[in-house]
Amino acid sequence: MDSVSSGSTSKENAQFVLEEYGLEYTPDGKFVRWSVSNKKHPRNWHIPRKIYDSSLIIFLDFFTTAISTAGSSAADRAHEDFKINQTLAIFLFVSLYLLGQCAGGIIFPSFSEAFGRKRLYIISTGLYSVCCMIVGVVPSPAGAAVGRLLSGFLSAIPTIVVAGSIEDMFNSKDRIWMIFLWATVANMGMCVGPIFSTYITEHLSWQWVFHIAAIVTGVVTVFLIGIRESRPSLLLVREVERVRNETKIETLTALNPDHTPDFKSFFSLALFRPIWLLFTEPIVFMVSLISAVAFAMVYLFTEALPLVYQSMGFAKDSSNLPFIAIIIGLVSGLLTRIQDYRTINYAEEHGIVLEPEHKLTGFSIGAPMLAGGLWVFAWTIPPLIGHVHWIISAISLIFIGYALNEFDSVLAGYLADSYLSFSASGFAALALLRSLLSAAFPLFASDMFNGLGSNVAASILAGIATVFCMVPPLFKLYGKQIRARSKFARHSLRVYRENSVEKFGY
Repeated sequence: MDSVSSGSTSKENAQFVLEEYGLEYTPDGKFVRWSVSNKKHPRNWHIPRKIYDSSLIIFLDFFTTAISTAGSSAADRAHEDFKINQTLAIFLFVSLYLLGQCAGGIIFPSFSEAFGRKRLYIISTGLYSVCCMIVGVVPSPAGAAVGRLLSGFLSAIPTIVVAGSIEDMFNSKDRIWMIFLWATVANMGMCVGPIFSTYITEHLSWQWVFHIAAIVTGVVTVFLIGIRESRPSLLLVREVERVRNETKIETLTALNPDHTPDFKSFFSLALFRPIWLLFTEPIVFMVSLISAVAFAMVYLFTEALPLVYQSMGFAKDSSNLPFIAIIIGLVSGLLTRIQDYRTINYAEEHGIVLEPEHKLTGFSIGAPMLAGGLWVFAWTIPPLIGHVHWIISAISLIFIGYALNEFDSVLAGYLADSYLSFSASGFAALALLRSLLSAAFPLFASDMFNGLGSNVAASILAGIATVFCMVPPLFKLYGKQIRARSKFARHSLRVYRENSVEKFGY
């Protein structure tokens, strides 16, 4: 009896100590978790800290995405210097980059969930700068291949892990804006890349695209030293270890669902989680397929739009300017985010628990807008339609831009809400398929638009987009049922509730 009483007293004393550190026992009393008010949890960080960290990693994603599409204009000039055909040059400068990103997308998200995010950002960005330098200073196809493959591999970190970092720091309400900002800025990078690289290659040289990339990412690496680690489970382990050392209470054990005892366990479980999710989770598969096709269209447009608008009389260095119309479409998604914000406020005021399917408004609007925009574009351009002013097809690109951003931000948010603490792995599955399709589309873009004609080629894309219009209603009707049957979605929700500092909802 005395030993039981002593154990109970010891537990109470430990609980009192934990409260002083902003921690608490889990309901079963076995582990230690965050308390709601703990200021060290990333969700409770001060606003300036969140702004610094999120702005820096979002800019990094913007810039590396711009460098990915910049490869198209560089290839257009480099194939003459290397004396290789243009398709091979596109493969070296665009497809290899995206294939490298595909490989990195398998490894890095799960690694960041198990071992943290900060070191990955710093090391990868520094090495990315070196790889860009290799492309610019080694005058051979081999140098371009090595530099672009490795830089693509490293670019997977901002491209994919940023989703996890946003989920670490922001709750469901704030994530609407952060996911929108991130998706918009990253997609702007895809559109800005061809424009600035075209002007650089025309007025300087294609090597300067990569010299500038090396300089910018080198500077960003220095600023990344100032960010904080944001993975809550990893921070909790460190905090509990500190408490153990200071209080000498050796029985304290952190609740850590990301724990991997060794690299063998990491490789056998966490490393292949994105691939497993892609082929076993219907939501992940459908979201990945739709988002990947839409995303890959932009890479296809890096080859196709210059052909189309040069046929309308645009000079070579201005033939990528229609990408500005897509950028305008991206920004117009702000209107949909306002509606999403109102939906969440209404739910909070009336005590309604929002499901992820309640936030698919942008996807429901974007799917028909993508199809409509592509149909209009297909039949307002040469060669079959020669009397329509170029501004009409450019306006259709605004609708396409809006839809692309909705696909990206809404579907990324849907994965984040469905898989929560493991959203980086869900997004990695999406990025895996997206990288593969984006690597393939530019290789046949020129042959497709030249061989079939721009009107027929664009109509094929419009037909695919029309099929996508059936998916939003299916998600709204059956999404909740599919998630309820998913063991991984249920596991993600349990882990989230155990590690979250929020009292209600997602």
